[in-house]
Amino acid sequence: MNALTETRAARPATEGFLEIRGLSVEHPLRGGRRVHAVSDLDLSIAKGETLGLVGESGCGKSSAARAILQLPRPTRGSVRLDGQELTALSGGALRRARRRFQMIFQDPIASLNPRRTVAEIVSAPLEIAGEGDARTRRETVEEMLELVGLDPRHAMDRRPHEFSGGQCQRISIARALALRPDLLVCDEPVSALDVSIQAQILTLLADLKARFGLTMLFISHDLAVVKNVSDRVAVMHLGKLCEEAGAEALYRDPAHPYTRVLLSAAPRPDPDAMPEPLPMVEGDPPSPIDPPSGCRFRTRCPRAQALCAAEAPPVHARAPGHGVACHFPLD
Repeated sequence: MNALTETRAARPATEGFLEIRGLSVEHPLRGGRRVHAVSDLDLSIAKGETLGLVGESGCGKSSAARAILQLPRPTRGSVRLDGQELTALSGGALRRARRRFQMIFQDPIASLNPRRTVAEIVSAPLEIAGEGDARTRRETVEEMLELVGLDPRHAMDRRPHEFSGGQCQRISIARALALRPDLLVCDEPVSALDVSIQAQILTLLADLKARFGLTMLFISHDLAVVKNVSDRVAVMHLGKLCEEAGAEALYRDPAHPYTRVLLSAAPRPDPDAMPEPLPMVEGDPPSPIDPPSGCRFRTRCPRAQALCAAEAPPVHARAPGHGVACHFPLD
């Protein structure tokens, strides 16, 4: 049984709304070397579901998200949205398909054009898609701003530098929802915000998901945030999928050593809780330019054996809906 078959065995038999198979992103360097940002990633997201994608900085989360949206296209792999193969589209066909998926970026201020007014920013997707006339586009902008908690009368004619980071992220969300997409990709949408503002934005996203029936890919390195917003969680390390399961099952009973290390490092918001000994990993993270053979976590894994260097572990079904890519998973 190959890795792709094993991966599918760890998931429901029905195809998801978003199906990612063998997704790879590589960036060429001088001398013929390449950065292996994402390698053979398989993911599936059901209609109306939120999948959390977690991992340490540099593991390939954002590269995977951009490749899913064809920004830019992946080096290899398949991305199917509601049965439509996105990697086969180009030109006008891809532009029309992009109405169905939008992205919220990590830096809310840098993602907004400082020379444009809020009305121009939020209406830009409508204009590019040829949606309505000037009057109907303005009505849509007003509606979107109200939905994200901004007063259109005070916001529409102002520019991004006149708003706080949290307000700018609300503007970004309004822009992303202007075309009523089916899929919303959130690339660390709250990491640049204060904790109190984070809670407001997360609540807003949950309300909008329920209102519009959105399917979401939520990317973050904050494990507490991901647990609260996700139905399922996928863990990445150095461009590869390590583990995937329902949020409660993964946090309660991780099977991959790397997942356990991530969860153990997350602080517990309980001043009376006694700290538990952390499972330590030795050495520096490997380079994505020259990743280790076999399992990419093996150079820091306390359970690594010769098999881990010889063969890359396929994704085994540990339980229904719980897959782990490890030769020697945790008991």
